[in-house]
Amino acid sequence: MKGLVLSGGAGTRLRPLTYTGAKQLVPVANRPILFYVIDNLIDAGIDDIGIIISPETGREVEAALGDGSAFGARFTFIVQDRPAGLAHAVLTARSYLGDSDFVMYLGDNLIGTKIRQSVAEFRADPSLAGWVMLKEVENPSQFGVAVVDAAGNVTSLVEKPAVPPSNLALVGIYFFRTSVFDAILRIAPSRRGELEITDAIAKLIELGGKVRFARVTSWWLDTGKKDDMLLANDTVLDEWLVHDVAGEVCPASRLVGRVRVAPGAKIERSTVRGPVIIGAGATIRDARVGPFTSIGERVLVERSTVEHSVLMEGAHISDIRRLEDSLIGKRVCVRPSSARHGSLSLMVGDDCVVEIEGG
Repeated sequence: MKGLVLSGGAGTRLRPLTYTGAKQLVPVANRPILFYVIDNLIDAGIDDIGIIISPETGREVEAALGDGSAFGARFTFIVQDRPAGLAHAVLTARSYLGDSDFVMYLGDNLIGTKIRQSVAEFRADPSLAGWVMLKEVENPSQFGVAVVDAAGNVTSLVEKPAVPPSNLALVGIYFFRTSVFDAILRIAPSRRGELEITDAIAKLIELGGKVRFARVTSWWLDTGKKDDMLLANDTVLDEWLVHDVAGEVCPASRLVGRVRVAPGAKIERSTVRGPVIIGAGATIRDARVGPFTSIGERVLVERSTVEHSVLMEGAHISDIRRLEDSLIGKRVCVRPSSARHGSLSLMVGDDCVVEIEGG
């Protein structure tokens, strides 16, 4: 069985961060979102993985992932020339997939559930044409929605309905046999001009294919916007972070709760309140950090308070009274231009300098 990870797209909802990088590589707890997707596939025994990339950000994704050996996997990179829908991505990967069953997994989705049990059940039942993972949501009109029966079968699907027929949203993880190719070839582009995977699955059912589902009872996070990213960071830090101090912490500093300090990081005369992760080469000096904060590699935070934020590689936060609810891009510098009270809430792209009137 193969994996197919979708790592293209323009990432418009995370701009300006994604003007200079792929949204799937934005870090959560100091690891790109895409790495968690790969971890879940490998945990399920799937180590032959195709990666759908776009012409704009594909090289960056390839550089971050490598050939797969660092993950114990083998990667094949497949360029989707335009964002024409999830079903179009499947067709783009047809030569790579060949006659193999496969799992398609959106590269910017995080779930707190391992998929290994669903993979095992799908592989064990050759009568199934497909399998989807569903999550009950409060706002189903924003997602692809499935209708299911008491026997565990999906009976119909619709993409972002104005009047949702259920509250079961597709979470972006799909299992298919090769029969899905015929279904895709029989559908037309939607009003958005895309080949929708919901239409393809509906056609698969119409053609007599049986599609079953598994409910995701843990958390599920679509990391498409700033607040989603911060929530994902909170959730991963809260559930998965293990206390580990490998860096240098001076006696005048205090660590409270679960804090991971990477080798080469320094904490000087500061208080860090977990859950917090601090990357290699970072320096926290005369500052207060946390809770729910990820500090990337070579970040400098000095004479500042930072809470509930993600600071990406090389960022510099200096003399800021309070920075919170912020997603700060690589090599961004945030510093005051004059004294003033108050807090900041920012989303800043790579290589920017933000001068705040007031610290």
